[in-house]
Amino acid sequence: MLFADSMSRRKVYSFGVVVLVVFIASFFQDSSDKSEEFSGMVKVSLRDIGNQLLLANQDSSSLVLPIVESADFEFELSFQSPLSFEPSRLVSIIKNSFRRASLPENYIVEVVQCADKEIAYSYRMTTNEQTTIIPCTGRMLPKSCYTIEVKFTNDSTALLGGSTLFYLLILILFVLITFLLYNRRRGVNRKENKDQYTAIGSFQFYPEQNKLVKAASEIGLSRKECELLTIFVANPNQVVKRDELTKRVWEDNGVIVGRSLDTYISKLRTKLKEDDTIKLANVHGVGYKLEINH
Repeated sequence: MLFADSMSRRKVYSFGVVVLVVFIASFFQDSSDKSEEFSGMVKVSLRDIGNQLLLANQDSSSLVLPIVESADFEFELSFQSPLSFEPSRLVSIIKNSFRRASLPENYIVEVVQCADKEIAYSYRMTTNEQTTIIPCTGRMLPKSCYTIEVKFTNDSTALLGGSTLFYLLILILFVLITFLLYNRRRGVNRKENKDQYTAIGSFQFYPEQNKLVKAASEIGLSRKECELLTIFVANPNQVVKRDELTKRVWEDNGVIVGRSLDTYISKLRTKLKEDDTIKLANVHGVGYKLEINH
């Protein structure tokens, strides 16, 4: 019964581990998919921005060079030919393009000169007007080679979409339920182990509670008496040597005894004498034996 129960719990926990692994894999897979989708949308939007800037320069033949993702949530837009633009026009084009693509509204834009890598213009856009910084919008940038670098500052918005948050909440809930069920099972097992007893003649022996029960009467046992009786119960009608008893009950705990064993055996005999079918017999020169006559 205990083996079957153990196997059943093992299957439940194995299933729980499998489900947990699946949820974790789904979570990271969803995050990876969201990241790739975000990166793709940004690149499409930046190409649209580059095209609008070229058209504003009356240039319909030059190319927008491939968009470079220089780091996580950082992208670079560059052009085949030099161009010139007014900063407010750049701010408006980027804002409108990102809004159409449903991209995050918190980002930093830097216009970098190709020749010396100096920043010709930069600004910060946020959803909060008080923290948005857009300087010098009226000054025309001279025609030159520029790279426009965009850095998104709210990467959590890009990655933690609704489905990812759903998976995360489900994972937390699953771990919590598993933890509660595990603790409940441990509590039940403790209670079952505490209530388990071994029949010795007409006695019921409860090793976890250090007691003997006969009919309605309860007989308390000391810790040493309980340890000795546990050994005898595990070896009914067999001689247990004195050396084994003293080693397991006393010496293993760092205590060497003399006549203590005989004293505790005598106490056990007194407590077991009410049942004639059991006897704690002395095997002279060898040890003791718990004789049980059914």
